[in-house]
Amino acid sequence: MTVPALTAETRWRCTLCGNLTRFDVTRTARVTEFLHFDLAGESKIEETQVLSETVESVRCRWCNAVDQVELVARPGAADGAEAPEQA
Repeated sequence: MTVPALTAETRWRCTLCGNLTRFDVTRTARVTEFLHFDLAGESKIEETQVLSETVESVRCRWCNAVDQVELVARPGAADGAEAPEQA
């Protein structure tokens, strides 16, 4: 099953339980990373460039359903900004 890709205007939702916040995602990524090593030999990733990425599966953490996700709109995505809070 193809997993729908996320965008800035969408998020995942489990079709079985309605979960919007907790998912285990299995993905394959091809990246180029800039590693900085200190004098003791410890490394730190300072820059990452994603060359390609494929989401293979998504499992809902609440009901354990596999690949049962759909794309839904994020709050405030329709107008491009969230509404200001009322005092």
